[in-house]
Amino acid sequence: MNNEKMVKALNDQVNKELFSAYFYLAMQAYFSSLNLDGFANFFRVQVQEERDHALGFFNYINKIGGKLTFAEIQKPQSEFSDPLEVFELTLAHEQTVTQSIYSLMDIAREVRDHTTEIFVQWFITEQAEEEENVSRVLNKLKLIKGDGAGLFMIDNELAQRVYVPAVIPG
Repeated sequence: MNNEKMVKALNDQVNKELFSAYFYLAMQAYFSSLNLDGFANFFRVQVQEERDHALGFFNYINKIGGKLTFAEIQKPQSEFSDPLEVFELTLAHEQTVTQSIYSLMDIAREVRDHTTEIFVQWFITEQAEEEENVSRVLNKLKLIKGDGAGLFMIDNELAQRVYVPAVIPG
């Protein structure tokens, strides 16, 4: 059984996750243009994770017998002033996604869809991790105040990030 309101909200989330991948791809391109390969790597991993999330919702909608609908993906911002701005935008974006995931949980509870509650709980945990990761980099960028040596240290750190495919339940 699936609820029409729940399926619509899940479909909306697919679009939001695809937009996130697109948004982070623009950020990856920005950092690549600056030869900050570690920062570009950070966002390359973000792109891959967001695609995983979109496919997780996509697969779940199919699993519960819902109808998949597709919407236009908004064009992301692609011009940025500096790395600090990028990470401020990233944190704000992740906080918006977190609120969207919370909304999914609220709807699942409202329509008494316990299976979807369990599915969405994985994303709530994932969002806490996403916000923490972005906040850590943002705080480091604030500490260095644009210092080139500090920027290169962070760049080297971010180059170590490795994509690990998500194991999304459901």
